[in-house]
Amino acid sequence: MGIRTDIVTAERLVFSEDADLVVVPGVEGEMAILPHHAPLMTMLQPGEVRIKMGAEEYYLAVSGGFLEVKPQRVTILADAAERADEIDVARAEAAKRRAEERLTGRAAEVNNVAAEAALHRALARLKVAQKRRQRRL
Repeated sequence: MGIRTDIVTAERLVFSEDADLVVVPGVEGEMAILPHHAPLMTMLQPGEVRIKMGAEEYYLAVSGGFLEVKPQRVTILADAAERADEIDVARAEAAKRRAEERLTGRAAEVNNVAAEAALHRALARLKVAQKRRQRRL
């Protein structure tokens, strides 16, 4: 028996299955959650969510949000979340380039915090998309 894992955004339910292991990008670093985990609430940073179900692994990109863990349930309330097969690689690469240009531009109107956050989101999406391509080989 696994741990029920729900990944939800304001728009939709992205993932809802029983998992053997859930790895999330916590603000203090990567965290692994197994069934019967102690209750926990924390914020998430942009990054990769890895879900192991038997021999299969699934990857999702999240742009931040909150994690709630109960002994038999993991709930991720994400600002945005995409499964690996939903990621538009060209769009993610364009977002990465724009963020990098903003960070190197040194213009007074550039919000470095927002540009860095955009860069982290784009890199997370590209990392998840890359894992999908590797699994196909």
